[in-house]
Amino acid sequence: MLSRVVDSLYWMSRYLERAEHHARLLDVNLHGLVDQNPEFAQKRRQRLLKTFDPELTDSDDLIMDILLNRNHPNSILSCIASARENARHVREQISSEMWEQVNRLYLYVNKAKPADIAVNPNHYLTQVKKGSQLFQGITDSTMSHAEGWQFIHVGRYMERASCIIRLLEVFLEDVEIGEDEEVALDQYSDWVGLLKSCTAFEAYCRSYQSYISSPRIVSFLVLDQTFPHSIRFSADLVKASLLDISEITQTRKVGNVNRLSGRISATLDYALIDDIRSDPAKFLMDIQRQYALLHESIYTTYISYPVETGL
Repeated sequence: MLSRVVDSLYWMSRYLERAEHHARLLDVNLHGLVDQNPEFAQKRRQRLLKTFDPELTDSDDLIMDILLNRNHPNSILSCIASARENARHVREQISSEMWEQVNRLYLYVNKAKPADIAVNPNHYLTQVKKGSQLFQGITDSTMSHAEGWQFIHVGRYMERASCIIRLLEVFLEDVEIGEDEEVALDQYSDWVGLLKSCTAFEAYCRSYQSYISSPRIVSFLVLDQTFPHSIRFSADLVKASLLDISEITQTRKVGNVNRLSGRISATLDYALIDDIRSDPAKFLMDIQRQYALLHESIYTTYISYPVETGL
């Protein structure tokens, strides 16, 4: 497979995952801001903005800026436009249903007007989430599960892990991981909001019977092996897909890619909640750093490798 094709499939998947994550984050937190007193609402708003971009400054129209600003790489419109552009570059590699869905989603967000969104932001954000999730389902059911599909998988779960890590980094700057007991009443909505921001509330409750404990929530989001939006689950899927790619392509010098993905997976397999609680910022930063190294290794191995390697 051509390196430019790999690049486009990888980033198409990452941008759509980022758009879906940001839409869910906005949807959950905009609802949460309504229910809290002004002091807590302002803290939650600042945390939300910092999750998107630490350099953003608060303003009345900032939420619309996050939704529709084409010049900001993390805005929902910008992410979906970039995903569509990458999909356009690889029309011959993806199914017609995939192209139709990403194009349909782009046309929806592109024609959205701030005044219409302000009336019912939940409807707009829900359509973005459903559109991204529908694209994932169409991809899995209409595309051969070969090399290209595996790179889409890698992009999706690399981006998902990075988004969850960033969300936890910002959240745990303001809120400490306490003892294994029910969280204080004034922090209850924040911890529940964190779970809902990762589509994890129902799954968490099935595991812990609605016992809202900060160590259990962090452990669930970081270390759970079966929940699709945990960091460990994403790491295991990335590792498995990269191993499959190396077997399919018989690419030389893939050892570093597989070693790095295996190391991330092993770090999370053997980690305990006490390892995270002692210094959550250090733990999460280390995982994020390992993902950055893996991203660079994927590029040098499969995308921007030297000509001599290709020959």
